[in-house]
Amino acid sequence: MGAMTAETTRRHGGATGPAITPDELARAGDLLGRVSRAFSDRVVGQERLRTVLLVSLLAEGHVLLESVPGLAKTLAASTLARAVHADFARVQCTPDLLPSDIIGTQVYDPRSHEFETQLGPVHANFVLFDEINRASAKTQSAMLEAMQERQTSIAGEIHPLPTPFVVLATQNPIDEEGTYLLPHAQMDRFLLKEVVEYPTPDEEVRVLDRIADGTLGREARATPAAIDLPDVAELHDIVARVYVDAAVKRYIVDLVDATRHTGRVLGPELGGYVDVGASPRGTISFFHVARALAVLDGRDHVIPEDVRALRHSVLRHRVHLSFEALADGIRPETVIDAVFAAVPTP
Repeated sequence: MGAMTAETTRRHGGATGPAITPDELARAGDLLGRVSRAFSDRVVGQERLRTVLLVSLLAEGHVLLESVPGLAKTLAASTLARAVHADFARVQCTPDLLPSDIIGTQVYDPRSHEFETQLGPVHANFVLFDEINRASAKTQSAMLEAMQERQTSIAGEIHPLPTPFVVLATQNPIDEEGTYLLPHAQMDRFLLKEVVEYPTPDEEVRVLDRIADGTLGREARATPAAIDLPDVAELHDIVARVYVDAAVKRYIVDLVDATRHTGRVLGPELGGYVDVGASPRGTISFFHVARALAVLDGRDHVIPEDVRALRHSVLRHRVHLSFEALADGIRPETVIDAVFAAVPTP
């Protein structure tokens, strides 16, 4: 531990490194404020989606977005990428999409009589996989491997992915004929799953106003960068030093454990609808998400509300319900809220 004081260690959650200073918190608030304003200048409403994307950026996690078409998911993702001066790539998934189409491949150059490596779109900072459930299982597997390992392998050569590296995958809950749904084990690799809702009528009027004045649409100018990638690295360093008290850690563990024993925690009626609870990835996701939310709120420590705030997004793809639950209209959010109500808050 060396010269670190007990207070520094306590404030840093037991890890090596200095405690977060007020100046660093102010700096983080300024950087995040700039990104948020750049996002709001282009995307109407969708405040929860903005929070989810900022958390994914701060926590270096991936997001699964579910909604009907036309709810500005692509616009939101590209706007965030441009706001942090990062590379953005979009892949429209189709059944004939091959792993080499996203990872890259070697191409023979007849002039030099050598093979050259051409990297695929997954080698961008922000990668949007549109309608991922339309890609074949083999292509989904290749993409998910890149998400987990943060590298690709082409002809035996390893190619690290850039930092930050955030995958935003979308699923269309309608028109599921001919699709390849992600297995639960693969969905677990996403930090968050967000369900994007329709805008309000007032927000749709604002969309039309922005199209009329040229803020949105084909004539609109690209979003200028609000911060740079070194600023993102600075934010990552601050998030990694957010203090998480032992009681909050235990709260997270108890919540995730309760999803695995819902019959005991919620009773046989509601608890019986759960087939499988969340894995340890759910525990780790709560930990990272809570730290990111603390920085977004201008704090150097996590409070229980940081754990509760995005509980649906963290758990809805990790709590697997039975066929009886679907038949009875029970949603994952209902079970998640019941678990949080049953577990005491520190």
